[in-house]
Amino acid sequence: MDKFLLFSFLGMLIVVHHGVAGNVGIDDIGMLEELDQICWEMEEENEMESSPISSWTSDRGSKVLVNVDSFGAVGDGVSDDTQAFQKAWDIACSTPGSVFLVPQGRTYLVNATRFQGPCSDRLVIQIDGTIRAPAEPKDWDPKFPRTWLEFYQLNGVLFQGGGVIDGSGSKWWASSCKKNKSNILQPCRGAPTALTIDSSSAVQIKGLTIQNSQQMHFVISRSDSIRVLGVLISAPGDSPNTDGIHISASTDVSLQDCKIGTGDDCISIVNASTGIKMKRIYCGPGHGISIGSLGKDNSTGIVSKVVVDTAFLQETTNGLRIKTWQGGSGYVRGVRFQNVRMEDVSNPIIIDQFYCDSPTACQNQTSAVNISQIVYRNIRGTTKSAKAMKFACSDTVPCRNIVLSNINLEKKDGTVETYCNSAEGFGYGVVQPSADCLSSRDKEYVFINQQEDVQVAETSRSSSEDHDIVHTEL
Repeated sequence: MDKFLLFSFLGMLIVVHHGVAGNVGIDDIGMLEELDQICWEMEEENEMESSPISSWTSDRGSKVLVNVDSFGAVGDGVSDDTQAFQKAWDIACSTPGSVFLVPQGRTYLVNATRFQGPCSDRLVIQIDGTIRAPAEPKDWDPKFPRTWLEFYQLNGVLFQGGGVIDGSGSKWWASSCKKNKSNILQPCRGAPTALTIDSSSAVQIKGLTIQNSQQMHFVISRSDSIRVLGVLISAPGDSPNTDGIHISASTDVSLQDCKIGTGDDCISIVNASTGIKMKRIYCGPGHGISIGSLGKDNSTGIVSKVVVDTAFLQETTNGLRIKTWQGGSGYVRGVRFQNVRMEDVSNPIIIDQFYCDSPTACQNQTSAVNISQIVYRNIRGTTKSAKAMKFACSDTVPCRNIVLSNINLEKKDGTVETYCNSAEGFGYGVVQPSADCLSSRDKEYVFINQQEDVQVAETSRSSSEDHDIVHTEL
């Protein structure tokens, strides 16, 4: 984490006349205020301190220790320990104040399993050893085609420890469509996710390592109030579809101090997710931090209130990305990317409403997921591509209210530029490369810095004109 650069937080107040500043209206200002509230809530969480759930090491007297070894687990990396894990889980889940312990110094071979809740109060899942998946796809339980370790309907549970969840994914990657399109003996098929938290609430995950997943590493699905702190996720950069943390249909999710390097998105956020907060994220290798993809097969995708605050992305194929398919519907709005440093990133800032991850060309369609109220602030570093910023938006559903502030992206061996198509917004402060290609119906706006006097930019109309004036913090 020593590569993170901490940036000072300067609140900007914008005084916006109704219908100006890239057509930012009162509703848009309300959304920006909500984004600020999310930022302050992140600070008030006090670096995501431990929950009221006591760890078994500090409060062993009030805890019931449920050791998987006591239920027949061998831990030699060869014997099948699945049944022992299931028996231990049944006891731990039903016993108030228990600790489900995976001891240090052993490797447990565990097949695909659903760990069912709800459980009794104050359950701690202490993973100090290694949990390893079977290496052979042909031996996988057909009842669990897309999950390996799934935790379902948990409430108030703490995962912690210095252990490892190892998906043994190399043979799965070899049979992937993206890895080997001519593979006939092992046909392409979907692969499991290593760790899934589903239909759960008030769950914390601290300090674990998840590596070499068959496909996605860690999925948070249909859940709320999830806290992830200090998690390490790793897989080779060429491992296909191995997203680090994938968030779907979830609310109030915080990721902090996580280091992620995989063959796909470090973090991906998809439909029906809101209130997602990320702080001090290290990403690389991988495809960057992504919202989407959304809208595939004419579906509806909705994502809102997302904040990335302080991140370092190194040698990723994308940086901060929003990707949607043609033909979709719904919206992405209320997103803030701030205090981000990039090093040799191919596409540092990108909005792509023409995303097409398909072996055949995608059909041109007029409908699209609406993208608006996207703020980029304090973004700097180096790019491998000449187009450091790309806003490829739909002609019929343009991107609106894109705000750029203090952007400095450079290419070591050439100049950089910004590409725009049907994108509306504005920039202030230093914006390098220039984003003049962003269209704005009226560029009259006033900036107010909390520590400086009012600075007037392009004020051509009389202050006596009848405009609504709205104050907000960015």
